Amino acid sequence: MGAELNRLARRGWRVLHSIPLSNNVDVDHLLIGPGGVFSINTKHHHYKAVWVGDDAVKVDHGKPAPYARKSRAEAKRVVRVLEHYCDFPVPVEPELVFVGVTDLKVVATQLDVRVYQERQVSALAPLSGMLTTEQVEQVYHVARHRHRHRQA
Repeated sequence: MGAELNRLARRGWRVLHSIPLSNNVDVDHLLIGPGGVFSINTKHHHYKAVWVGDDAVKVDHGKPAPYARKSRAEAKRVVRVLEHYCDFPVPVEPELVFVGVTDLKVVATQLDVRVYQERQVSALAPLSGMLTTEQVEQVYHVARHRHRHRQA
């Protein structure tokens, strides 16, 4: 997953991995670029089929998991932190990325979380118009600084 995201660097995107938040929560990946900021929640379900509805995810027809709700909550926390340190609005979109699945079926009609398989994240590369190059660098600096501070 990290390698897929790192490929977006040549298109002006910055990537951070394993961003710690408070209460033992972390953001798997933070993608920052001209198209905004994406808080990426990665789920590994190798050789399984995944079904995504409006607010539930089922793996191999199992019990519903709250992945979408948790992804939204993570993105809201990221917004609060970034906007506290930036002097401009920082658009953060939640994203769920499934790694190693055999089938991904998205039947949601109201879902406000982007859903991809790991090979599909490159679709974000051409997005633009949300942040200037200077804003991308400022958000990246803030996120990276907070990342190092929390690790210490």
